Amino acid sequence: MLRTFATVTAVSGLMLSGAFAQSTTPPADTPAASPPAATAPSAQPPAAPRADMSKVKVINAQSPDQWLASKFKGTDVVGADDQKIGDVSDILMDKNGKVIAYIVGVGGFLGIGSKDVALAPESFTVVKGDSNTANSSDRLKVTVTKDELKQAASFEPHRDTPRAAGTGTGTRPLGTTGTGTRPAGQ
Repeated sequence: MLRTFATVTAVSGLMLSGAFAQSTTPPADTPAASPPAATAPSAQPPAAPRADMSKVKVINAQSPDQWLASKFKGTDVVGADDQKIGDVSDILMDKNGKVIAYIVGVGGFLGIGSKDVALAPESFTVVKGDSNTANSSDRLKVTVTKDELKQAASFEPHRDTPRAAGTGTGTRPLGTTGTGTRPAGQ
């Protein structure tokens, strides 16, 4: 086994050294040779045009007072009595990226039997986590209790309306197959 490993390593090293020896880039301290005749097409693709970065705003780093959506989902939500109500299960935004609501999963056990309630961002205050306790994560606090929030209307995500029958653009339920023809007698 060790002999095989050594052989593979040696062959890989030889192959890599050949690839490095074929480098076509001239050293920086020597003048470049005259370009080859235009008889063969270049192996290098043409350089891509440079992007005009003055048209976009680039953010280099996250500041301590900012949250990433990937970390924000799952954030605990507590009520006026400081008891856990649920957690952020999703974020509702408009087409311009403005946050409209945080979707909070309320009730249930481990996500089963819970309902989603959408609350506007101004409904929350941020409660800083205590690094001296087991709950060091920031939480969101609302001014209602879990029981009051259970009485709120459920959030219903938008669902596309089904297309008219016979357009051929519908989907088939999971586990079904076929060509779209019906058996005789149906």
